[in-house]
Amino acid sequence: MPKRVLVVDDEPDILSLIEYNLTKEGFEVVTARNGAEALQRTADLPDLVMLDVMMPELDGFETCRRLKADPRTAHIPVIFLTARSAEVDEIVGLEIGADDFLHKPISPRKLVARVRALFRRSEQGGEEQESVIRTRRITLDRSHYSVRVGGEEVFFPRKEFELLALLIAHPGRVFSREVILDQVWGTDVVVTDRTIDVHIRKIREKLGDDAVLIETIKGVGYRFKD
Repeated sequence: MPKRVLVVDDEPDILSLIEYNLTKEGFEVVTARNGAEALQRTADLPDLVMLDVMMPELDGFETCRRLKADPRTAHIPVIFLTARSAEVDEIVGLEIGADDFLHKPISPRKLVARVRALFRRSEQGGEEQESVIRTRRITLDRSHYSVRVGGEEVFFPRKEFELLALLIAHPGRVFSREVILDQVWGTDVVVTDRTIDVHIRKIREKLGDDAVLIETIKGVGYRFKD
């Protein structure tokens, strides 16, 4: 079955451009003109949501927050489409669970490459989904994309989950930022070191007293205590 992509943008030309290029590459494309309509369309559980940031009625950030707050849609990856280049927008997006950003004007080749890279990483992660990792008060279940801390389930957006899973599965191993970017985001996606730092901070907040298990190795990267 082809992957279903929900594209949300209030500009008809952008919708047509994305729909044409993704359909040509074999994806099934569903469109929506605003965030409220997008939330209705996610009842069919698309495999990916592409969200414009600036939209009437319900903007992309709020739409993403609602998707990530709903257990039925929390696992769906989100790519933001934005005409703004401010770093703060990307930080906000990443903190609420975005997987990637595409800046307008959109390059069709880059668009397809980013979508394929995201699906490829998801499929590679699926090979280990039977694994359940337990350490101290933390239980990470790849098959359900769930994390329990001290017996309480704590919600982790996809990238936070994958980053924690990478570290916790290799206790004592130091991961450089370059390796983390490659393993979690992939080589086809351009993100900065700041992206990793934001995700680590959010993970530590959710781990509470167990946050000390994630160590910062100055000038190098991070590791999970052995």
